[in-house]
Amino acid sequence: MGKIARIEYFRVPPRWLFVKITDDAGNVGWGEASLEGHTQAVEGCLDAWIAQYTGMEADEIEHIWQKSWRMGFYRGGPVFMSALAGIDIALWDLKGKVTIFIFSGPRKLGVPIYQLLGGKVRDKLKVYAWIGGDRPADIEAQALGRKAQGFTAVKMNGTEDLGWLDSPSALDACVERVKAVKALGMDAGVDFHGRVHRPMAKQLAAVLAPHKPMFIEEPLLSEHIEGIKALSQLTSLPIALGERLHSRWDVKPFLEAACVDILQPDISHVGGISELKRIASMAEAYDVALAPHCPLGPIALAANIQVDAATANFAIQEMSLGIHYNTGGHDLLSYIKNPEIWDVEDGYIELMKGPGLGIEVDEDKVRELSKNAEPWVSPGFVGPGGEWREW
Repeated sequence: MGKIARIEYFRVPPRWLFVKITDDAGNVGWGEASLEGHTQAVEGCLDAWIAQYTGMEADEIEHIWQKSWRMGFYRGGPVFMSALAGIDIALWDLKGKVTIFIFSGPRKLGVPIYQLLGGKVRDKLKVYAWIGGDRPADIEAQALGRKAQGFTAVKMNGTEDLGWLDSPSALDACVERVKAVKALGMDAGVDFHGRVHRPMAKQLAAVLAPHKPMFIEEPLLSEHIEGIKALSQLTSLPIALGERLHSRWDVKPFLEAACVDILQPDISHVGGISELKRIASMAEAYDVALAPHCPLGPIALAANIQVDAATANFAIQEMSLGIHYNTGGHDLLSYIKNPEIWDVEDGYIELMKGPGLGIEVDEDKVRELSKNAEPWVSPGFVGPGGEWREW
């Protein structure tokens, strides 16, 4: 591989930010730096880094990652780590794709990234899809649609927005939605989405327990680690979290507190493939499963799959196919030329066998749709008294 010659980024609908790195031999790698609702901030970080990284050896992925982390004094957080993820994923894609020629002939690279991570430990991956939207509705019909697509597991928001202390009817409605999905022979994860506060979270976990959801996700916001630990001691349900943790240092106290059962880091928010693999290994040491968060685009999903394939404690992968955020005719498969790689059968997808990320990005479409793409704005909830509520 050669030196980094060019770094570009592309804001594309519905809400994604793609990164393209080209080396001085013309080889290309793609990454994803999507940070929902904060696109311009990530773009600013990338602008600051482009001049620094141009001319560096594209092969030295860890060296570039460490430079990003250690040479800026301030570090971490969603914006910084999302920008770093875009670069890191693109460099891994580039490394997997390139075939290096030596005097005796080509040396075999041109392999999936999981081969560079030690090789695969499985041949296919369990996946799940979203149903219900921000305000969960139409659950049974959407679950049936997912079943027809080949999924055997889904995830949905547990509730609409809630007050700190709210009506018990909201809890009853959540239970009925879980029962409706389970009646179809499907598994259901329930996302509290950090919108449920401690007085209600304890009650919701208790009424859900007899119905055995796959997990409860973000039962409280991640800044409330003491509350999450207390809840974990009250419930038998697996607790999942991690989308708002951005490095191994953010993850560490949750593992040490033994209050998480399923870790859900988002590869586009934790600094890419390099850091996700480290986080997965940390989790394994605490007997915690990995189920990467990914309501994002195809590059992020492809990157997750590369890590999942090489990770012993991987459990299940989120897919954004048909998620309620994918509007305007733009969906998970819109920007790739080989969508068949993610056909779902009996709840699983096969591993990609192509080099690098294993996807063929439709660059012409990316460039065309990025020309006038507006940044996505996070939705919000307002309570009956006019107060802002957690989304």
